[in-house]
Amino acid sequence: MKGLFQTIRNIFKIKELKSRIFVTLGFLLIYRLCAFVTLPMGSENMSKLYASGFSESASDGLLGILNLFTGGALSQASIMALGIMPYISASIVIQLLGIGLPYIQKLQKEGQSGRNKITQLTRYLTILICAVQAPGYIYAIQAMTAAGGQGAVEIAGFSWIVCYVVLITGTLFAMWIGERITDRGLGNGISILIMIGIIANLPASFMSEFQTKLADTGGV
Repeated sequence: MKGLFQTIRNIFKIKELKSRIFVTLGFLLIYRLCAFVTLPMGSENMSKLYASGFSESASDGLLGILNLFTGGALSQASIMALGIMPYISASIVIQLLGIGLPYIQKLQKEGQSGRNKITQLTRYLTILICAVQAPGYIYAIQAMTAAGGQGAVEIAGFSWIVCYVVLITGTLFAMWIGERITDRGLGNGISILIMIGIIANLPASFMSEFQTKLADTGGV
C-alpha cells in the first residue's frame, strides 16, 4: 500500500502527466454534469415524465443496455441521451466500408492526412445517425409516458425541433470531449467516456440488485 501511494505521488511530480490527468478529470466532470441536464421540454412535460415512471421503464430491456452506455442519461431525458454510441456506430461503419470501398482503403494508406479525412467522414456519419435516432428517442418519450397512465409528454412544433437539435448537439459535444481527452488527456477519450458511463451506473445497479435479493428472501 505504501508503494502505491509513493507511485501516485511520483506521478503528480511529472508536470505534463499531472496536467493530462487534470484535463481528463475536468472533461469527465463536464460530461457527467451534462448527463443531468434535461431536454428543454417545459415544466409540465417534465412533471408528466417523472410521474409516468419513464426513468424506470427506460432502464429495462434494450433501452436499459443503451442507458448503461450513456451513464443513465437516456433514462433521464438528458441532452446527452444519445450519448457517444452514434459516434461508435459511425466508426464501425467506416471500418467496415474500408474492407470493400476503394476510396476508404486509399485514405487508410495515406498516413495522417488520410486518417484526418476518415475522422471527418466519421463525424459526418455521426450527425446522420443522430438525425435518424433523435426522432426515435423523442417518440419513445411520448409513447412510454403515455403508457404510464399519467398523460403523455407532448413534444411538438418548435419544442420538437429544439429537442431534436439539442439531442444531436449533445452527441457532438460528447464526441468533442472524447477527442479532446485523446489529444490533451490520458488514453482514448471515447473509450474512457464509455467506461465512465458504465461505472456511473454501477452503484445504483448494485443497490437495486441488493434490494431485490432482500425482497426475494423476505428481508424487506
